[in-house]
Amino acid sequence: MKTKLISALFGVLLVSGAVTAQAAEVSGNVALVSDYRFRGISQNAGELSPAIQGGFDVAFDNGVYAGTWASNVNFSAGGAIEMDFYAGWAGAITEGLDLDVSYLYYAYPKDGAGVDLDYWELAASLGFMGATVGVNYADDYFAETGEFWYLYGDYSIPLGDAFSLDLHVGYNSFDEESFLFQEDKYWDYSVGVSTSYFDLDWSLAYVGLDIGSKECFGTKDICDDTVVLSVSKSL
Repeated sequence: MKTKLISALFGVLLVSGAVTAQAAEVSGNVALVSDYRFRGISQNAGELSPAIQGGFDVAFDNGVYAGTWASNVNFSAGGAIEMDFYAGWAGAITEGLDLDVSYLYYAYPKDGAGVDLDYWELAASLGFMGATVGVNYADDYFAETGEFWYLYGDYSIPLGDAFSLDLHVGYNSFDEESFLFQEDKYWDYSVGVSTSYFDLDWSLAYVGLDIGSKECFGTKDICDDTVVLSVSKSL
């Protein structure tokens, strides 16, 4: 049923985009990261386990887009790969103010967990002068943990012609405490520097949370602050 839902969603969006747009742009990306951190939490069991990531997108002139993205993961409950599917619309609503609305589906096809890890989110964000604020909502979050809200802000500051300072803060709100966390909310944040060199995009970021290991999956170190190095290439 879930596979049919994803296929139907992408089919409708791609057909509508093809009918109303004159042209479509296809792009891809691939990256190697020292640790896959999602909303501050390691997706590789907190180990020194680099992740290989990549995906592709189709964008139409009318603002409709769709894409997919994947990464290796390593959960204690099982799971060797994450596959994301998304579709939405992005464009300017006034001069200098951009809107992006989308549907995202997170799938873990090779997980061996006793609960369903797959979930979906609705997302919306506004961009203005290098800053982005957004919100994501899930009615049943990762591993069947119930209703979830994510509010975040990003800001990129140019540092000369070659570098930028990248700031991020996010607020994670759960409907109630779960087996994942002993808290029903937490903050994640990152401070990083990025640049392009040798036709590659490089970034180095300090990633942290306001909760410790004891409040996050027991005694594991997946929530410990860390430094993440990323090397990526747009195709």
